[in-house]
Amino acid sequence: MIALPPDLLPLLESGFWHMLAVFLRVLAMVSVMPAFGERWIPMRVRLGAAAAFTLIVAPSVHSPGGARNLTGLVMLAGTEILIGLGLGMGFRLFVLALQTAGSIAAQATSLSQILGGAAAEPVPAMSYLLMLAGLALAALLGLHVRAAEFLIHSYDLFPAGTLPAAPDLSARGVGQVSRSFALAFGLAAPFVIASLLYNLALGVINRAMPQLMVAFVGAPAITLGGLFLLFAGAPLILSVWSGALFDFLVNPIGKSP
Repeated sequence: MIALPPDLLPLLESGFWHMLAVFLRVLAMVSVMPAFGERWIPMRVRLGAAAAFTLIVAPSVHSPGGARNLTGLVMLAGTEILIGLGLGMGFRLFVLALQTAGSIAAQATSLSQILGGAAAEPVPAMSYLLMLAGLALAALLGLHVRAAEFLIHSYDLFPAGTLPAAPDLSARGVGQVSRSFALAFGLAAPFVIASLLYNLALGVINRAMPQLMVAFVGAPAITLGGLFLLFAGAPLILSVWSGALFDFLVNPIGKSP
């Protein structure tokens, strides 16, 4: 039987606790972040992605201190999972912003009921299309690389084993939610403006020609206009959205969402 050196066991124990702490934060974040945390992604793929991120992040961060007992393990696990979920929800808000923008645009252009149940959640087809396109664009632009960098830098904001202050978390969460809704409305602004102009024109025509059934004439026009705006504006919408997402990854506590 081969005897291990006496100084190797503490080193292995320290490395195990270090990898466990990183894995808990990474797994919690990957479970809710865009692309990797979607419902249609199998659980085994999520676990594999979390393990891969752990191997990348662990050598770049410091090992957490503290007692290596049951109480220390419970505190470490709760803290790291809470931080990981908070980081992942900051990611998830961008997908919700894109879905909200699509819902606002679909409602404004009378397209909110077409293929509304195609997604796992009851969202309009325009939201589903924008969400899939946004996730694909983020993945092509290197979301996995930016996410790994974000995880490494997150240890500067939230050190391992240190529970964040509740007022800071609540203030940051409220700010991110408000900026998410502002981003969603900004992305859907062309559709809202087009709908406003359409309804104003419809009202003027109805006042000028009361005998004309303007609703039957205008409904195809607003539908065609909404589809044209989606075709022409989707590249700009996705460009603005991806820019806001990667700005958040670079500076998660700044003014940009």
